Amino acid sequence: MPTSVRLDPVTEQRLDHLAALTGRTKAYYLRELVTHGLDDLEDYYLAASTKERVRKSEEKVYSAEQVRKDLGMED
Repeated sequence: MPTSVRLDPVTEQRLDHLAALTGRTKAYYLRELVTHGLDDLEDYYLAASTKERVRKSEEKVYSAEQVRKDLGMED
């Protein structure tokens, strides 16, 4: 699916430089960034969303003691 991305001039210049030095296309590196960076973005934003729900008491939380008990790991 074609997607357009506007980059600031410094970022585009860095991308141009990398592509020129390696012989790969800018599109290759943009795909790499999206593919490998998406996991980190999902982790960050989904964790932030969960943290906010916990703060608002909208998310169930468990103590470490309760988790150990539920898993049969009591000392």
